[in-house]
Amino acid sequence: MGLTVEPTGAICGAVVTGIDLKKDLSAECIAELRAHWVEHKVLVFPDQKLTDEELERFTSYFGAFGEDPFFGHIDGHENIAAIQRNADERTPIFAETFHSDWSFLEVPPAGTILYGITIPPHGGNTLFADQVAAYERLPDKLRDKADELTAIHSAQLGYAPGGAYGDKDQESGRSMKILPSEKAYEKREHPFVRTHRETGKKALYSSAAYIMGFAGLPETESNALVAKFYGHQTSEEVVYSHRWKKDMLVMWDNRSLLHAATGGYDGYDRLLHRMTIADTEF
Repeated sequence: MGLTVEPTGAICGAVVTGIDLKKDLSAECIAELRAHWVEHKVLVFPDQKLTDEELERFTSYFGAFGEDPFFGHIDGHENIAAIQRNADERTPIFAETFHSDWSFLEVPPAGTILYGITIPPHGGNTLFADQVAAYERLPDKLRDKADELTAIHSAQLGYAPGGAYGDKDQESGRSMKILPSEKAYEKREHPFVRTHRETGKKALYSSAAYIMGFAGLPETESNALVAKFYGHQTSEEVVYSHRWKKDMLVMWDNRSLLHAATGGYDGYDRLLHRMTIADTEF
């Protein structure tokens, strides 16, 4: 059976079958997968029994490994982070706010790959919000406003010593290796509307998780706009809820999506391995 790509039926995402990711992929196959990836924004590969080395090889087909500034990595694999939560853990669910990974970097990553190892019987869906659709569905005046805005990005709300995953969180028994740092206070500016280099489509870029405000606007007006846009960015109409299974690989395009974690699996271990695909320019 050859490669089959079946859309999820939701606003974004497609399921890819008829391929064995344990095997070396040809240049033609990689190009085909990339085309489907940027078109559907999320690709799901079920039933892929992969080693960490095979995960790294697959990731490398799509670009260099990206930076993970506030994650620790698994032993022997500096490009793989464990997204982990133990059964008895009572810390807040990691990454419940919609975001685009590491949008505060000068050149944020193009994509993220996540592989399911230990998956609870229920809960733990990942939500994907299509930001091309979110942009296109904005009222005309608000879309025109978005086109004018430059967003100020920072990791401080999450990864500064006093942030959500800062010093107090590290003392609370979180199993995932998070590395809070003063570097989280650094700020960078990016256009709020991003034109995708490969598709030419415009998308709203990043969210209240990392956007501290909009350049040149008073704080009150800026905060109100961040909140207003977040409502449009994460409305049910633009969200695909992905259900995980063991041995499932999912890759998504950070340039055209937001994503968020969900809970609902207290009392069960959960473990996924995560890799980042670097971009070459914003």
